[in-house]
Amino acid sequence: MAGNWVKLAQKGIEPGARSSHAITVVGHKAYAFGGEFSPRVPVDNKMHIFNLDDHTWSVADVIGDVPPPRVGVTMTSIGSTIYVFGGRDFDHKELNEFYSFETHTNEWTLISSGDAGPPHRSYHSMAADDRRVYVFGGCGNAGRLNDLWAYDTNDKQWIQYPSPGDSCRPRGGPGLAVAGEKIWVVYGFSGAELDDVHCFDLVSEKWDLVETTGNKPSPRSVFCTSSIGKYVIIYGGEVDPSDLGHLGAGKFSSEAFALDSKTCSWIKLKDEAEADEHPGPRGWCAFSAGEIGGKRGLLVYGGNSPTNDRLDDIFFFTPSM
Repeated sequence: MAGNWVKLAQKGIEPGARSSHAITVVGHKAYAFGGEFSPRVPVDNKMHIFNLDDHTWSVADVIGDVPPPRVGVTMTSIGSTIYVFGGRDFDHKELNEFYSFETHTNEWTLISSGDAGPPHRSYHSMAADDRRVYVFGGCGNAGRLNDLWAYDTNDKQWIQYPSPGDSCRPRGGPGLAVAGEKIWVVYGFSGAELDDVHCFDLVSEKWDLVETTGNKPSPRSVFCTSSIGKYVIIYGGEVDPSDLGHLGAGKFSSEAFALDSKTCSWIKLKDEAEADEHPGPRGWCAFSAGEIGGKRGLLVYGGNSPTNDRLDDIFFFTPSM
């Protein structure tokens, strides 16, 4: 199995270099929000829009309950609506506001905060299916978390699922994906980089520690994750943390892997690209599944580099399954 990387040109009002931000694709547009240029300092709270057809950036003229700037934030989308949860503010305070952003009207709406919904956190993970938004793990007010929540967009309410137990250590920067009516929790950081995989069955509402086979990725966190068909695709991530913590750059991976959710086997993807077309080693990126030219793949924007420089480039990875 292989995959192809393409670097996308950028025109218009570019958001600039950043990491610890989020991006999600709705139709032919990618929406980017949050992040940092200097460590721990939120850049802005603009909703940046990247047109996947003509590669032009613009800034949305928004209305409603606009979220304050934040880092370590997550976004996902269902239909024309984007959902944003948590993050960390200027004072390094963990947040738990849950917002929607309607792409037809550019309107922000605060859906929940305070005691309603998941507790405060940043550097968590978020995914969605056709009806529910899922939130897992991250860094909370009193350490790392391993809880799983869902917001039902039909019933307009939060659901807290059973705890995965001690086998799934609390973690930040994990991968999260929905494939085969299961929620997949992949790797993450728990004081050390992890290499375990857990899945939550949405029908039986039971957790399993997954024994994987194949060409298994090394332990890592803050990598890009997306489900494409039955596969959970991961790219990059931090494989060795910096002694300076979030203020420094650790060692990053440049590899791409696919986990077959049916066989639980890992495959290392031969990612073909010219040198300037490959994103190289990085982590703390914004990422989303998307479609360009009729091909479904993984969109990667920015992130942090081995030199601790924030990045501003955009790549699209198309796996050939």
